[in-house]
Amino acid sequence: MATTKFQVGDITIHRVVEQEAPFFDPLTFFPTLTPELLEENRGWLTDEGYLDRKTGEVVLCIQSYLVQTPHHNILIDSCVGNHKPRATRPFWDMMNTDRFEKSLAGTGVSVDKIDYVMCTHLHVDHVGWNTRLENGRWVPTFPNAKYVFTDRELAYWTEEEKKDPAAAPWVTDSVLPIVAAKREEVVKSDHQLNDIVKLLPTPGHTIDHYSVQVGKPGADAVITGDMIHSALQARYPDLGMRADYNSPMAGETRRKLFSCLCDTSTLVCTAHFPSPSSGRIKRWGDGFKFEGV
Repeated sequence: MATTKFQVGDITIHRVVEQEAPFFDPLTFFPTLTPELLEENRGWLTDEGYLDRKTGEVVLCIQSYLVQTPHHNILIDSCVGNHKPRATRPFWDMMNTDRFEKSLAGTGVSVDKIDYVMCTHLHVDHVGWNTRLENGRWVPTFPNAKYVFTDRELAYWTEEEKKDPAAAPWVTDSVLPIVAAKREEVVKSDHQLNDIVKLLPTPGHTIDHYSVQVGKPGADAVITGDMIHSALQARYPDLGMRADYNSPMAGETRRKLFSCLCDTSTLVCTAHFPSPSSGRIKRWGDGFKFEGV
């Protein structure tokens, strides 16, 4: 059984898993990845579970992190969700699975005990469980939570949905209902909740993406969101992925953050790495190496 619970000082971090499976061809997922570089790294990527041994596809975990501090229960990102039309993604279209709900229940924290839902960015696989279908309406899944969006991220996706609702259905059913219910908390990407929870601006994958740092120096963790998708991007920080808003900026972000985190005790909790998903950053030549824990 992969580790699903970590202790960082007096903070407990739980993985809340919705899916883990091979999803994309690596040369499609990473548009600038060459066949030569892929072959050079295929061995360790396969051995460590980042590529599926049968199909060669990129293995991704779709998950949230529940962070329990002495003061708050914080859910970071909210996966894909159920009953949601996702015509361009057959593997997420009208999903109906109890895995996320069972995984969350396994933490001992019920939906009404979540104080904050922090959305690192507003992509389809990070906002889905923001809402659930109730009597034909999308209502907040976590009724007592404040949903933390950054101002530029929310403005960008609200405008994108306004221009073409069919191109961003997840904004229609998983973001705007939160605003309508007045459960949103709109902040800057360097917002600090308190002395042990703060946002880290990590732009590039989206216009105003953030990661979340929890704990105190010497006993801390960074929940990355989509600042990184694969350990291959640690070794080659400039390697962008298909859905990046600005891949060069995303590469600069990875290099800057990992330069601060490498060879420290900081636990790095990634959104999409296959199990165990969390580990530490080490120096590797001109790049970095992710070592799972």
